[in-house]
Parts: sequence; structure tokens; C-alpha cells
Amino acid sequence: MSSRKFAVVLHRTLWLVFVVQALGSVLVDPPYPYGAGWLPAIAAAALGITLSLTARRRMAAAPRDAVEVEPPVTGRWSALNSPADRTPSHGTHQLGQTYAIDIVEEDEVRHRPPFARLWPVSRPSEDFPAFDAPLLAVADATVVHAEDGQRDHRSRNSLPALVYLLLIESTVRSLAGARRVTGNHIVLDLGDGTYAMYAHLKRGSLTVRPGDRVAAGQELARCGNSGNSTEPHVHFQLMDGPDLDTARGVPFTWRGVGVPKSGETFLAGRQAFLAGRQAYSA
Repeated sequence: MSSRKFAVVLHRTLWLVFVVQALGSVLVDPPYPYGAGWLPAIAAAALGITLSLTARRRMAAAPRDAVEVEPPVTGRWSALNSPADRTPSHGTHQLGQTYAIDIVEEDEVRHRPPFARLWPVSRPSEDFPAFDAPLLAVADATVVHAEDGQRDHRSRNSLPALVYLLLIESTVRSLAGARRVTGNHIVLDLGDGTYAMYAHLKRGSLTVRPGDRVAAGQELARCGNSGNSTEPHVHFQLMDGPDLDTARGVPFTWRGVGVPKSGETFLAGRQAFLAGRQAYSA
């Protein structure tokens, strides 16, 4: 185990110890002074700051050029939390997310349900056009990791559900480790020290296994709503290693698309090809 991996696991363990003893103290008096119960939290916070600063230094010390790959989807989509607007795009360098992007499908017939202030609190995943959309290999690659056993939960696209996600669910998932944050996910080895990760896959949708060779454009799985997710969407990122706890983010650009900004709608795959033909004919 590398020193960084050990530090990440220790950071998570310290927070877990703090939470467990805090909950336990509600039922029984702890056999130590009250102030001692805060020591794991203080140590975890200090270690977290150190990990964050180290990640920033690592990114600055060895910058990478953007790697051009194919889009992981086909059809009409829009971007959220894009590295075209800021880095780190998700507010953290952890889990290799520096240049990660979220995208949601924009179906002109079946529209995405709007964000609700109070009601409905949540919606089934099937109400969102991105759910069950095919996810494609962005390059010829080897499958390093693939799992799809976690459930697809209901949406968190209302104010009460979002508060629950931010205050409770995200905390629990973070304590449980990277795979509970990403949900069902797949990691591809693209070669030259570059890996692609797709998160929040649909349960039971994988068409490949670790060790498989895949070709660019080949279907890998389906879009779902597993893990730390507000609604069915694709979370995509490139990184310099297969281990989410230690990997650094790598910038990407999608061939024919670039890096869409948050809120920007784009066409990928066959729809982009047909749109190009129509524009040329006109």
C-alpha cells in the first residue's frame, strides 16, 4: 500500500471512528473525557487538509496535456459541473475528479423533470431520459475494473431530497469509500498512463468484464442512478491510475465536441453526424 493510499484510508477511518463513538455516546457514557472524543475528528480534519494541499501540489508539479477521446454517449446531451468552467470541476481533486464532467440527456420528446422545491420529493429513475442510455468506450482499451451490483435509487432533485443528500447520504457514502460514491462504475486502461472512469452505471447493465479488450464505440453498460447521484447522469473522467483513492485527474477533450461548458447542449455520435450532413447539404 502506497503512503497516499494509507493516508486516504486512515482519513476515512478517523472520521468513521468519530461518528461511531459520537452515536454511541448517546446511549452510554464513554470511558474517557468528553474532549477526547473530538480527537479523531481533529486528526481527520488535519489529515484532510494535508491530502488536499498535497493533491494540489501534485497537479501543479506534473501538468498533463488534454487527451482526445471519443464521446462516451450518443445523442443530445448537456453538461453539468464541467472543467470548461472551473477546475477542480467538482470542487475537489480527490478520487481523480479534477477534470471530471457530468452530462444529462436532453430528449426533445421526453423532457427531464424540473427541480422541485417541495413536491414531489423524489422521482423514479425511469422518469429521466438519461436512464438506460448506452455508454460507449471512448477509445480502444482494456477493462480494468467493472461492477454493477449497487441499486439505482430514486432522484434527489427536490430541495428536501437535496438537503438529505448533502447532509446525510454524501457523508455516509464518503465514509464507506470510493465505490459507494461512484456507485456502479467501470475503469478502462487507454494506454500511455491514461485511464477512463464512468460512474453511476445502471445495475446489471455491464456488457464487459475486467480483462476484456474493447473497441472505441463499443457499448460497455447503461446510464443509471447508483452512488452519490441526484439524477440519472453520466459522470466521466480521465485519470493517471486505476485506483480512485490515489489517481490524479487528466484533462480530456471529446473528438468533434471539445469540452462543453455547464449548461451547454451538444450532439454526439450518429446525431452529430446527421446534423453535420444536413448543415453541409444546406
